[in-house]
Amino acid sequence: MPIVVDIDVMLARRKMSVGELADRVGITPANLAVLKNGRAKAVRFATLAALCEVLECQPGDLLRWEPETPRADTVPQGGREDAWRHR
Repeated sequence: MPIVVDIDVMLARRKMSVGELADRVGITPANLAVLKNGRAKAVRFATLAALCEVLECQPGDLLRWEPETPRADTVPQGGREDAWRHR
């Protein structure tokens, strides 16, 4: 997924445990782990706001976008990666 979650980076900077963050934000450690490990499909703005408040950071400190590299099975035959754009 091209969205990378950097909660662990902020936890290290704040010298805070996952359990403490979960308690202060009001979510379960299991749900925080799902979010932290990038397995979440969505995050509520209220949760994001609470994370930012507790960690004293901006949403961009917790989430960032990285482009996905094209997989070999998605590249059209003929070798041109952008050939599908011209069809």
